[in-house]
Amino acid sequence: MSEIANRRPLRSRQTGWATTLAQVLFKTPLTPNAVSVAGIGFAAAGATCFVFAGDKPLLWLGGALFIQLRLLANLMDGLLAVEGGRKSPTGALFNEFPDRIEDALLLVAAGYGAGVPTLGWAAALLAMGTAYVRALGGSLGLPQDFRGPMAKQHRMALLTAGAVASLFVPALPWILGAIALGSALTAGRRLMRQAHLLNEAAR
Repeated sequence: MSEIANRRPLRSRQTGWATTLAQVLFKTPLTPNAVSVAGIGFAAAGATCFVFAGDKPLLWLGGALFIQLRLLANLMDGLLAVEGGRKSPTGALFNEFPDRIEDALLLVAAGYGAGVPTLGWAAALLAMGTAYVRALGGSLGLPQDFRGPMAKQHRMALLTAGAVASLFVPALPWILGAIALGSALTAGRRLMRQAHLLNEAAR
């Protein structure tokens, strides 16, 4: 039950298309860990598109597509593990660690592709900070806090929109700046919530 309580809340998990795709995957021998690793592959492909998109703008669309495939892998690994009953002893590791690699690959590469590598690195570092703060709360016995305004799904939605917009305007410097600032705010909100809960528990 604790795994369910600490699961990232996603509306897409209850959609018809997600349920249908999960039912297809349930009939295969795929493991949740394998799907998690596939997410790294999608993120690496998206990052490659971003790095070269400065010279070939259509690659921004490729990067946007691979972001969505990365998110799809992140969704399906959880459905396979929980709803499909294929949890493994290493599932928690494969559920968490690939996300950090994927975020870093996409955000840093977007920075280089847009000509603002510093912003890409800043966005990646601060995004990792939000995940660190969430995991820190869990290590202290608190519920996992997935609040935004720049949780993973928000970052990736914004990055996808920025990649598509980059076909027409240089949007990514602004997008990466927003992700960096929003991630800092998100980490701060989560820390404040954790401090409140710890103080409440001590009374």
